[in-house]
Amino acid sequence: QVQLVESGGGLVQAGDSLRVSCACSGRTFSSYAMGWFRQAPGKEREVVGAINWSGDSLYYADSVKGRFTISRDNTKNTVTLQMNSLKPEDTAVYYCAARVRNGSGGYYRNSRSYDYWGQGTQVTVSS
Repeated sequence: QVQLVESGGGLVQAGDSLRVSCACSGRTFSSYAMGWFRQAPGKEREVVGAINWSGDSLYYADSVKGRFTISRDNTKNTVTLQMNSLKPEDTAVYYCAARVRNGSGGYYRNSRSYDYWGQGTQVTVSS
């Protein structure tokens, strides 16, 4: 069984930076492609970005491109979302997700592709 635990959320002001991390336990971390998603009150969950098992293939939603960076450390079983130039519209609960990689070794943008989810961490950006 895989367990994902997010940490690092909090309350910041617009323009600030924040880093959220996701620790993975269970099977070999490099077996998984990872994704970051967020859900704001009254809205559907949306993809923030995704990273393949090795970290050399990434995807970012247009809304965060150029401001957010995803990275992973397969030796520490962690994936990190670095968020810069935060905006009030980035306020949401942020979730990491994992799925076993397939033969293509790519990333996954659709939440339905993921098998495991963390509990989420709240990020609030004040104006």
